[in-house]
Amino acid sequence: MAVRTPRQAGDAAHATREEAHGAVGIRGGRAYWGDMAAPEPENRPPRSSPSAAAGALVRLVQGLLRRLAHALRGAVPRSRTPRRTPGTFRASRGLPAAPPGPDARGARTRRWGSAAGLVVITVLGAWLGLLVVGNVRTPVGPMDTTMTLRPSFSGGTKINVSPLGALELESHHAPVRLDVDIDQLDPVRANALVDHPERLSGLEDEIVRDVRAGAVEVAGRSVVAVVVGATALGLAVYRRPRRAATAGGLALLLLLTSGATAYATWNPKSVLEPKFSGLLAGAPSVVGNARSIVTEFNVYQQELARLVTNVTKLYEATSTLPAYAPDPTTTRVLHVADIHLNPAAWSIIRSLVEQYDIDVIVDAGDTMDHGTTAENGFLEPIPDLGAPYVWVRGNHDSIDTQQAVADLGENVHVLDNGVPVDVAGLRFAGMGDPQFTPDRSVVPEGDPAERAAGRELAFHLRAQKRAGTPVDIAVAHNPVLAQQTDGLVPLALAGHTHQRSNEVLDDGTRLMVEGTTGGGGLRAVEGDEPQKVQASVLYLDEKTDRLQAWDEITLGGLGLAKAEVSRHLPGDLEPGASPSPTPTAPTPETPGTPAAPPEGGTRSPSPSPTPAPGAS
Repeated sequence: MAVRTPRQAGDAAHATREEAHGAVGIRGGRAYWGDMAAPEPENRPPRSSPSAAAGALVRLVQGLLRRLAHALRGAVPRSRTPRRTPGTFRASRGLPAAPPGPDARGARTRRWGSAAGLVVITVLGAWLGLLVVGNVRTPVGPMDTTMTLRPSFSGGTKINVSPLGALELESHHAPVRLDVDIDQLDPVRANALVDHPERLSGLEDEIVRDVRAGAVEVAGRSVVAVVVGATALGLAVYRRPRRAATAGGLALLLLLTSGATAYATWNPKSVLEPKFSGLLAGAPSVVGNARSIVTEFNVYQQELARLVTNVTKLYEATSTLPAYAPDPTTTRVLHVADIHLNPAAWSIIRSLVEQYDIDVIVDAGDTMDHGTTAENGFLEPIPDLGAPYVWVRGNHDSIDTQQAVADLGENVHVLDNGVPVDVAGLRFAGMGDPQFTPDRSVVPEGDPAERAAGRELAFHLRAQKRAGTPVDIAVAHNPVLAQQTDGLVPLALAGHTHQRSNEVLDDGTRLMVEGTTGGGGLRAVEGDEPQKVQASVLYLDEKTDRLQAWDEITLGGLGLAKAEVSRHLPGDLEPGASPSPTPTAPTPETPGTPAAPPEGGTRSPSPSPTPAPGAS
């Protein structure tokens, strides 16, 4: 009997079990036993559903990202166990290192490629972060703006004013650019500036604060945007948190370096040399012309004031008019009218006040052009002109204008409704113009309205006269209104016509109509020649408060540098007569200082002459 080995015995037993129970097999994913027929594979159609399509798309994207990551890493998958290279083998045997072969050069290339890939991922992620969340909406003055940091090769600042175009400023040189989009003008804040023009003086500081706050906010948001963007893209590509954190840190370092470069190359003078595009391309010439106009106008008004000073001194030094020389007790009144928003008028008035030692300024109205609240800031120089200011409302001055003048201080007096005011020893009364012509919703009533207001003023003047406190000077804007005071006051002052005139009315009241002290304002350029700037200095006896003489000052209009001063006496005119010409002082064409002029601002003592017959 043959003896079997244990292995032979195990094989025999296994064969016995197969015979007893049948063979085991798997086909088509289904198991079968013994002699069972193996099932044939079923010809089923492929499954098609939205979830299956989405899954396939996700797998495709994952595969592309893996390929991109593998390409950027520049290396093939390596085994976890270190491989023994020829270099390590030679080093373990104490042999000199072999020259670098193809494997060493390939490893170095892969390292450089990996670093370059990391930089590309960092920059791309930072840019995507800035694009998505790197902008800030912030108010700047009355405007709503959007500030954004953008990657750039040249840096600078770009201000987009849709739809007019854009202007670019070379404010800094760095790989980031600041974009400022002006979205809209906020109507609430804009109306607040119109209603409260005093806020315009602080608007520049407010804009600086708003821009600084917006810049700080956009800088903080940009830091978050670049770090989050670079980290997220690095995590999506590398799938390794350490690599993603490296990309985020590198993005932060790049942003901080760009900020330091922008700070080091900051050029505040860039606002003086902007580059315009779009419809704003024509702005440089406009801005240049406006800047030139402002600069030249400041020089012009300074020179004009200097011209007034010099002509006054020259007149005092060379005048041969014999009839009158004011003494120290004479009350001096400066009569002005129709300034019409011309800022040069304030310089002229201030110079006349200093040179003639004026006691009181009388303004016959039309200080404004449209009477809007926004124009009230123009009145701010009045308290600093050097003399009390008496003002009456003109047809271009609104009730808001009148209230703004009344709020200028105790040295400024508003005449209206015939209420008397005592200033510099003189008693004034006046009536504001009953018409406000810039209001197109109201049909002007013309002279009938002026006469009605004049009769009301006359009623108050009679009441003052009966009370034993007669008025010395009546003031109105329109001569038609002022004419109604004839016989009730010795002197009436007016404006409105932009033409100087002087007449004695039928009942003895002298009506003096001043020209335009503002040269007509904006209307100065409507004609072939600019309107002349005119003002008058009135000399009144301190005891009788009667007019003794007056000087008429006439300056060349806008852009002209010449002046004329002429003196007149009350005896030159009789009731119903027109003024006769009198000698005038020399009229220099350009400013200059005359030789050895007397000191300005001093009153030459002389006896007070008796008023000429017919003067009142």
